[in-house]
Amino acid sequence: MRPLSRLNVEITVPGSKSYTARALVIGALACRETLLKNHLRSADTAHMLQGLEALGAKFLETPQGLLIRGMGGKLFVPTEPISLGGAGTAVRFLTTAASLCGRRVVIDGSQRMRERPIQDLLDALRPLGIVARSLNRNGCPPVVIEGGQFEGGKTKLRGSKSSQFLSSILLASPYAREGVEVEVTESLVSQSYVDLTMAIMRDFGAQVTHENYRIFRVLPGSYLGREYMIEGDFSSASYFFAAAAVTGGRVRVRGINPCTKQGDRGLLDVLEAMGCRVSYGDSSVEVTGGSLRGVDVDMKTMPDSVQTLAVVAAFAEGTTHVSGIEHLQYKETDRLASLKQELEKLGIQATVGDNCLTVRGGRPHGAEIETYMDHRMAMAFAVAGLRVPEIVIRDSECVNKSFPAFWALLEELE
Repeated sequence: MRPLSRLNVEITVPGSKSYTARALVIGALACRETLLKNHLRSADTAHMLQGLEALGAKFLETPQGLLIRGMGGKLFVPTEPISLGGAGTAVRFLTTAASLCGRRVVIDGSQRMRERPIQDLLDALRPLGIVARSLNRNGCPPVVIEGGQFEGGKTKLRGSKSSQFLSSILLASPYAREGVEVEVTESLVSQSYVDLTMAIMRDFGAQVTHENYRIFRVLPGSYLGREYMIEGDFSSASYFFAAAAVTGGRVRVRGINPCTKQGDRGLLDVLEAMGCRVSYGDSSVEVTGGSLRGVDVDMKTMPDSVQTLAVVAAFAEGTTHVSGIEHLQYKETDRLASLKQELEKLGIQATVGDNCLTVRGGRPHGAEIETYMDHRMAMAFAVAGLRVPEIVIRDSECVNKSFPAFWALLEELE
């Protein structure tokens, strides 16, 4: 990494990872064809495509976009276990979708994936007629879906570890034999991602409602294939907004929706509170850096931006206190422990509590940053390298999980 002398750029980020993952599942389940435009191409989406193809879905890259030949909810039985690498979203979403095969399916992942809990989802599926279990009996993948039918009915789901468990059930629920009702117990984390799930489901014709984010209902039916534009990714944009913040420069990101349901849009409000200037266009957002100050913020709805904010906070005057983030320990790595360790390498004091992270701003210095093969660690700490010399990012290729073009875009800055 090398620091920038100035920053005044306009860039375009790739399609949303969250929208792409949900649209791929819905398109595969839908009646008729779906054409996805501006979909994200990354390691995680490749794993999702691979998993859906194993279940019988057909995909074709065309000049207009990705053509999906929907299966109307009638999936094939794979001949081998479906291995999805480190793609946690694919593992969770396909655990419920694979139940539509009505036969035994095994879903597996990388070694880290085998350490990430999924038992809450498996427990919630049983009352709906889906018998699924952890093969190693530790509540983690590999997952075995034993067969049976997605009958529907009522179930309860703990919402404190991952909103993707709820999204997994909702996405497949139009194809249950009867309506599905999910009661969320405990506090629902990352609520914004559930909003996004429901919005896409409705865009494809599903009937889904909720009562105060505690009771969710999906009526029997089907998805109808259509042409669908994937909006730009706010998580990817966040690193460039942060670049403007730490360098005092200006970044305009095109191709994103200022009124998006993506939770990471909330980082813009945080940056504004820290002293940046934010302005909005019809399909763009511009951030100009200013004198940064620490803030207190609840990031329950924008967990993927916590690492980005922590790096910005390292350059701010005063202390930044981040709460609502206890579930980050279940991500690609234990993100709270990793953040503390890597910030301290930069000479920045950081403290981790049960549900919070506190960062005391200072004068970061160069260091070799361990990413733990976590794409968001790599991209967040790369931002620090735009201002501080001699920052080295290890295993930098891990960004391919969500943003393969990240390093190329970063080199174009100035």
